[in-house]
Amino acid sequence: FQVQATVVGFLASIAAVVFGWIPDGHFSLDHAVLLCASSVATAFIASLVLGMIMIGVIIGSRKMGINPDNVATPIAASLGDLITLALLSGISWGLYKELESKAYVNPLVCAFFISLLPLWIVVAKRNSATREVLYSGWEPVIIAMAISSVGGLILDRTVSDPNFAGMAVFTPVINGVGGNLVAVQASRISTYLHMSGVPGDSPETAPRRCPSPCSTFFSSDVNSRSARVLFLLVVPGHLVFLYTISSMQGGHTTLTLIFIVFYMTAALLQVLILLYIADWMVHWMWGRDLDPDNFSIPYLTALGDLIGTGLLALSFHVLWLIGDRDSDVGD
Repeated sequence: FQVQATVVGFLASIAAVVFGWIPDGHFSLDHAVLLCASSVATAFIASLVLGMIMIGVIIGSRKMGINPDNVATPIAASLGDLITLALLSGISWGLYKELESKAYVNPLVCAFFISLLPLWIVVAKRNSATREVLYSGWEPVIIAMAISSVGGLILDRTVSDPNFAGMAVFTPVINGVGGNLVAVQASRISTYLHMSGVPGDSPETAPRRCPSPCSTFFSSDVNSRSARVLFLLVVPGHLVFLYTISSMQGGHTTLTLIFIVFYMTAALLQVLILLYIADWMVHWMWGRDLDPDNFSIPYLTALGDLIGTGLLALSFHVLWLIGDRDSDVGD
């Protein structure tokens, strides 16, 4: 995971530089190196910290008789965002302060973490489980990064308009809740399939090429029941977050009834789409001899970011068009 974190952090910084350079037409080498050093250092440290936390969470869950699928995945997703953002802000601020007086620090930091790659590759190759991820786990992580980047572009274009500045505070909430719920469902389906065989097997739980919405949400199957429970958690979960945001006076958006209706519609539609895609994707990957635990969750969480951001931006634009403006959307 340290190998993937370093490489993906480096690629993410390059993507951010390109996406910022193309529309603005301005390129700064010092800022590009600063972004690269901050991204690589953050990805490396966050991956190391989260890896140790997740080992403790899974071991603790097993000892307490709790299903790790219900605990480990949402904790990883939630703490991942929190720890990564905290580290990125702190590291980038520190490196930016060193940019004027010690310009060599940023390329040195970037070179240091990249130079550790051979060491982590050797360590990963010595274990059969990590060796498989080292060779085959790149595609979902890199594609997921690209999908999330598209969602980031949508967010950037929307919040750059002062009329929609209030969207920024709600985006992590809708994306975090949707990503956590679909990650739990994907883990549960994957565990259910692992209990009956190995990837590529086709027992009575044969992979479905295109499940119907009825079989995903309304059948008597255990995974269908969990999908219904997770879907029902959307409204109370978001109401808690909306109340918290309102109490803390966060953002520039007043929580009126019409805003809550549009927001909840976007959140429910996001989770509905994600749960259906998860049902199809996990079974499809299982049939293609791929372990869904390694491949499905990066795709699903990235799609959660893209769909959630897109639906939320659409909601804000519709609210603005129907005249729900100063009292609800915008500052």
